[in-house]
Amino acid sequence: MEIKIPEYFLISTKNTPFPDVELALKEPNGLVAVGGELSTNRLLNAYSNGIFPWYTEGEPILWYSPNPRMIATKDSLHISKSLKKIIKSNIFEIRINTNFSKVINSCKYIKRKNQTNTWINKDIVIAYNRLNKEGYAKSIEVYQDNDLVGGLYGIAINKVFFGESMFSYVSNASKIAFVYLLKNTNYLLVDCQVENPYLKSLGAFNIERKSFIKLLKKLIND
Repeated sequence: MEIKIPEYFLISTKNTPFPDVELALKEPNGLVAVGGELSTNRLLNAYSNGIFPWYTEGEPILWYSPNPRMIATKDSLHISKSLKKIIKSNIFEIRINTNFSKVINSCKYIKRKNQTNTWINKDIVIAYNRLNKEGYAKSIEVYQDNDLVGGLYGIAINKVFFGESMFSYVSNASKIAFVYLLKNTNYLLVDCQVENPYLKSLGAFNIERKSFIKLLKKLIND
């Protein structure tokens, strides 16, 4: 299927603003801009407006703001009885932001069911490592016997954490990271981007994009 890209979606210069997210396409869901660069200013502006990059190697940078949007909050978090037992067992140790580079590369290279390629390309890795050094990108890391066995990373702006990707080398490791993110940090909203049954089982839920943007603006400007 050929996608007709509106001319006003094209980001031609570093100062070209993003279109309003309400102009995003319905198919593919949420596509709102094409092109531009992965500079710190561009990325922070994107996230602050409910937009994120999502594309594969060889494509121009594609920017999305899907509708509906999957989110999680402290109140929505669901921890099963079996997961509670694992947490209480203290077999995992949580560290924050001690090895961001290893986390993003683990997310990039881990094999996933029904996925042949990854959107975490080399330019994404470079850009988000830079954001980490500048204090915006964070990692939640799960260790077992001092080995990194799971975790997640994302962008943190004020009280919002924009989740990007997660990985597990052992069962439940990424769930432990997600639970820690909501229970033990000050983030009031976790953006999960698009519906995901794995995160849904942990209490993530869909809301309309308009409601998401309203909540987002309140929490990042609070």
